[in-house]
Amino acid sequence: MGRVTERRKVIRIRDGAVSTRPDTLVAEEPLEIRLNGKPLAITMRTPGDDFALAAGFLVSEGVLGRADELQNIVYCAGATVDGSNTYNIVDVRTAPGVVIPDITLERNVYTTSSCGLCGKASLDAVRTTARWSIDDTAGDTAPPVRLEPELLASLPDRLRAAQRVFDRTGGLHAAALFTEDGELVDIREDVGRHNAVDKLVGRALQNGSLPLSRTILLVSGRASFELAQKAVMAGIPFLAAVSAPSSLAVDLAAESNLTLVGFLRGTSMNVYAGEHRIALRAAASQG
Repeated sequence: MGRVTERRKVIRIRDGAVSTRPDTLVAEEPLEIRLNGKPLAITMRTPGDDFALAAGFLVSEGVLGRADELQNIVYCAGATVDGSNTYNIVDVRTAPGVVIPDITLERNVYTTSSCGLCGKASLDAVRTTARWSIDDTAGDTAPPVRLEPELLASLPDRLRAAQRVFDRTGGLHAAALFTEDGELVDIREDVGRHNAVDKLVGRALQNGSLPLSRTILLVSGRASFELAQKAVMAGIPFLAAVSAPSSLAVDLAAESNLTLVGFLRGTSMNVYAGEHRIALRAAASQG
């Protein structure tokens, strides 16, 4: 099976001095996802948690929402000369009776930012396939989710401290789930931040934890439409990113009742949607 990191020789130049040394790089390999034996998608990913990645991908596509809808996931033989398994092809088998939405067979229709469709078509696709509405309560007696800015400000450091592979390579994105009290629930790393989110969501599906209500999803880098989509499809009410969101991500958040925070750095942050979940100070400056 592919490894998370690989070693490569590099020529290092420091203050004019030249030396040769091995460097640790994050591994990147293709993963083909098949659905009931039929090719569905190919993603470039960091090997590891492949079954969770595939399951989470199918949650975002509206195929899976409960653990009992997943029959099994297996590796398929790779296309090597000797017929050995490359562990780069997985087949997801749904349980008998699970209805497969037509949209899943045309992933590029709405899930990538380069799909070429208008924003309204992308928003409509998520709205019509989402299984759960993003509510402020997990039950009739639960109080609304309301987070202090100070708690949000503490999360990036917790995310960074938990990134094990990043410390060795500097080349991985991360996604983490936190409780509303700031407790780290799970963290996944991958060369693609969307894959890291799929691995989180897939593990939650396998554990029977969907929808992920009353949780915070924190991602390294920017918040794209695709990441906002994955949060909505998993029932996550709060998405935070250390960098900027895209305009379509903001539109989806506003339409789906998702709280979206960007540029979460130190004590600073921008709230783009769902500000009702953040305990804003009454004396906030007007602009």
